Amino acid sequence: MHPPSRQDYVSISFAEKGSGGYNNSKNWRRQSCWRKWKQLSRLQRSLILFLLVLLFICGIASYPSFNEHLRSLTDGEQYTDSNSVLRPVIPHVLPEPVEQPRPPLPEQTSQKKLPAPNKRGPPVLHNRLQRKDNSSDTGLREKAPEIKKDEGVISWHGAVIETEQGTEGAKDEGNKEASPANKKAEPTNETDASRLEGVREAFRHAWKGYKDFAWGHDELRPLSKSYSEWFGLGLTLIDSLDTMWIMGLKEEFEEAKTWVATELTFNKNVDVNLFESTIRILGGLLSTYHLTGDTVFLEKAKDIGSRLMPAFNTPSKIPYSDVNIGKGTAHPPRWTSDSTVAEVTSIQLEFRELSRLTQEPQYQAAVAEVTNQVHKLDGKLDGLVPMFINTNSGQFTHQGIYTLGARADSYYEYLLKQWIQGGKQENQFLEDYLQAIEGVKKNLLQKSSPNGLTFVGELSHGQFSPKMDHLVCFLPGTLALGAHHGLPADHMDLAKQLMEACNQMYVQMETGLSPEIVHFNMHEGSNRDIDVKLADRHNLLRPETVESLFYLYRFTGDHKYRDWGWEILQNFNKYTKVSSGGYTSINNVRDPDYTSPRDKMESFFLGETLKYLYLLLSDDPDLISLDHHRSIRRKPGSSEHSSFRTLKPAQDTLSVLSGLYTQETTSWTQFSNLLELERDSVRLIKRLFRTRGSP
Repeated sequence: MHPPSRQDYVSISFAEKGSGGYNNSKNWRRQSCWRKWKQLSRLQRSLILFLLVLLFICGIASYPSFNEHLRSLTDGEQYTDSNSVLRPVIPHVLPEPVEQPRPPLPEQTSQKKLPAPNKRGPPVLHNRLQRKDNSSDTGLREKAPEIKKDEGVISWHGAVIETEQGTEGAKDEGNKEASPANKKAEPTNETDASRLEGVREAFRHAWKGYKDFAWGHDELRPLSKSYSEWFGLGLTLIDSLDTMWIMGLKEEFEEAKTWVATELTFNKNVDVNLFESTIRILGGLLSTYHLTGDTVFLEKAKDIGSRLMPAFNTPSKIPYSDVNIGKGTAHPPRWTSDSTVAEVTSIQLEFRELSRLTQEPQYQAAVAEVTNQVHKLDGKLDGLVPMFINTNSGQFTHQGIYTLGARADSYYEYLLKQWIQGGKQENQFLEDYLQAIEGVKKNLLQKSSPNGLTFVGELSHGQFSPKMDHLVCFLPGTLALGAHHGLPADHMDLAKQLMEACNQMYVQMETGLSPEIVHFNMHEGSNRDIDVKLADRHNLLRPETVESLFYLYRFTGDHKYRDWGWEILQNFNKYTKVSSGGYTSINNVRDPDYTSPRDKMESFFLGETLKYLYLLLSDDPDLISLDHHRSIRRKPGSSEHSSFRTLKPAQDTLSVLSGLYTQETTSWTQFSNLLELERDSVRLIKRLFRTRGSP
């Protein structure tokens, strides 16, 4: 029997050498750290892991700008031969755009604080000090002293983007500074010709990139010299057909036509977006048929049109957003059964025209059903429509938000243009359009501070937001077109005011290019009218502003609209042109030194932006007539179209002869081509009556 143990003693055992006692090895430390980690609660471990992941993501996101800043500090003063392709990443001094006179803004008390539109490239040292300020739109860049240097380039991931203007008409502009831009001073024919050739050169450069690196594919990636596919149907090529014809680029057109005739097929197992394929493919083919009279384009248009019809097989007859053109099936997006109002109401022009040309009524009947349903729906606010509509119920959803921007914009535009397309006989379109314009005036129209720019904002559940998409810049042109066709004269006044605001969206940016979205200041004491959030600074080479400039110039004759359009082209050449061919969208219009190219050229840059610039700068008012409407084409970006009946007469007798034309007796394309082929008035009349079967 053992005695009880003593309570005041502690027993200690000493391990022998090599018996696995205390060890300061790495393995032991790892085990110790692991034990400590396991002792943490699950919440603590999750929080630590979350913070580590967040730091990693932030590091990746900030690396490009940090690397660029580091290189700008280490590169210092670098110069290269002006003829060399290899240049520093940031040019020593960015070339300055040519001086363009601009009309004064109303009550422009702080104009001197705005960045000078023609001197956006300050010296390198000045840019380094100001780079941090670019994150805030409230800070303004000081006007830099003018320093003449060789024109440079901007390099991005091994590709070179030219910053030179690349057009010959720039030098001629300096001679026009003496006359104010808001006067209707006639420019010289030499200047007009050089500007027009500048647009052609821009198209040829864009087409070169597409032909070299993306032929037959949807879109060019100019920086990586490759392509991207959306539907695999040659979107850029089809979208550019009418532009090439209008510009007289016969060789390029014939190459593209051969591809359409021999390579283009719609018998593919691929989902396409109803709206996008209608405005880019169907619209492109129809407009080219009207310009050329070549039936290959009409046959292709009928093929794609018939393959899109399954989209209308819904319980409500409101079409699905996606169609498989090979299988003949349609479906809504995977995440919702809704379609956007703009998409389902901006396909009518093309389908109505397809029915007229083919004498097959099912196309027009399908889109008319959509129009009639939207016309009768509740949920509108003074003619303004919500952004979404359900394909099952046929009712508006997400009500309470009203905008003329994305998802709703072209609904309003198509109301007016369907009224014109139908010979101004369908009053339902006119009534809805006029009511909507009054709704815009009542609910969405405001003025900015300090210069009183008139802009169109948004309404969300009764709260006004001074947010305006670049897409909204379709509205000045649409208002002007309506006024030209007899609608109230104050529509033209409003069009001019909104055109000024859209132009300032370009002028007040350091690159002279508009961002995708702006916010107008409405507070007293603001030092600039326009702010841009970080996520909204990208420019996609959109056409809405230049389209409206085209309309405003045609209807007013004011040459300031031409000057504004030319300045936009100059800045496209300076900040988005890629030396190997093509133009690229950019991420940051607020930083002329690092625009952060997106490596994508949208098809509508060739199909619309350059087309409207060409029409704007052309001296021929009948190149595309806005008074005779056989087909009105809508183009991408959700709000772009133009009328497409070409007249190029040499005689004044055309106005008389055009009155003899009737749609029932012969096609307008045959009649128009007839006029172009024969210049003699007598022979024109004889041939016309012979075509109509007269003695």
